[in-house]
Amino acid sequence: MEASSLPPCSITFLLLLLLTITVTVNADSLSRRALLANGLAATPPMGWNSWNHFNCFIDEKMIKETADALISTGLANLGYKFVNIDDCWAEISRDDKGNLVPKNSTFPSGLKALADYVHSKGLKLGIYSDAGYFTCSNKMPGSLGHEEQDAKTFASWGIDYLKYDNCNNDGSKPLVRYPVMTRALMNAGRPIFFSLCEWGDMHPALWGASVGNSWRTTNDIADNWDSMISRADQNEVYADYARPGGWNDPDMLEIGNGGMTKDEYIVHFSLWAVSKAPLLIGCDVRNVSKETMEIISNKEVIDVNQDKLGVQGKKVRMEGDLEVWAGALSGYRVAVVLLNRGAVRRVMTARWDDIGIPPSSTVIARDLWQHKTLKQRFVDILTATVDSHACKMYILKPIS
Repeated sequence: MEASSLPPCSITFLLLLLLTITVTVNADSLSRRALLANGLAATPPMGWNSWNHFNCFIDEKMIKETADALISTGLANLGYKFVNIDDCWAEISRDDKGNLVPKNSTFPSGLKALADYVHSKGLKLGIYSDAGYFTCSNKMPGSLGHEEQDAKTFASWGIDYLKYDNCNNDGSKPLVRYPVMTRALMNAGRPIFFSLCEWGDMHPALWGASVGNSWRTTNDIADNWDSMISRADQNEVYADYARPGGWNDPDMLEIGNGGMTKDEYIVHFSLWAVSKAPLLIGCDVRNVSKETMEIISNKEVIDVNQDKLGVQGKKVRMEGDLEVWAGALSGYRVAVVLLNRGAVRRVMTARWDDIGIPPSSTVIARDLWQHKTLKQRFVDILTATVDSHACKMYILKPIS
């Protein structure tokens, strides 16, 4: 019987059945995380990356000193475990066997020795490559066409993390090129965190869960307010796709590099924390200021980022320049950020019906930047005065 001859109720039934099958398949595809059985991303990664501060000016002495500084400052004890080398670490050409070779002038001891040093400190070493013929700096070969070989090389060196960029490729889509490295890493013989850095090109949040442990949702960040806040905006759109095993990545932290005020850097850290973004320090931790340390070592804010529930916070209210961000935490708690993007100080309010707390609940509020539990008990709303380009961050816990 032709579809046109079916009674209306049958056509409706078939459409509903098709919709049900489509939703089920999509939900199942999100729940299946082939690579993520590696167990490396139960919470967002924390560590340091060389690019934002040092660009191509890197060497093994600086990497070792950075590892030492993560220990001596106490940052490692707070969870900053990855020491990630970005672009420019390799020679411009592969060796006669087609292997990547660390640049002798800057990494004379080799990457295996450097990994051993970092591991001896209880830390992990990350490396950089590209799903193209050359990396973004054009100063070293990419891994396109060498995925199996490079993955095994990284594993033999003891690498723990791979940031995989998207420059100088063959014109094929990231959806074609990135899974090749996924399979290579799965066969490399060593668990390696896989960070997809394709800049949100093909909306990787929609497919990254079966390919990597994190995926960039934005272009590169810069050390200024407009860049930082726009990356948070772009990343927030994909909040529902983040969960333990795979995370949205709005790029690395700029805190401590000097381009923003202290309040703006506090906003930066607060939004990255509530967004469950990777917390990868981008400044020189060997010479970190007291002000920067106060921000990146705030354990209460870090704990929001590392909460085991793994729910990415999102904007629940947007009234002009005033935004309320909120995300569920374990233990029936809620993390809330009151963000004032405007030019003047404003009074702001978080409402229970916006942030997911049952109406009429009495709530205890913990101020995460003042490090104090507020004496007042709150019912239905919490109101605070927030400075320009600043925020307040709380954990709210219902008690009745």
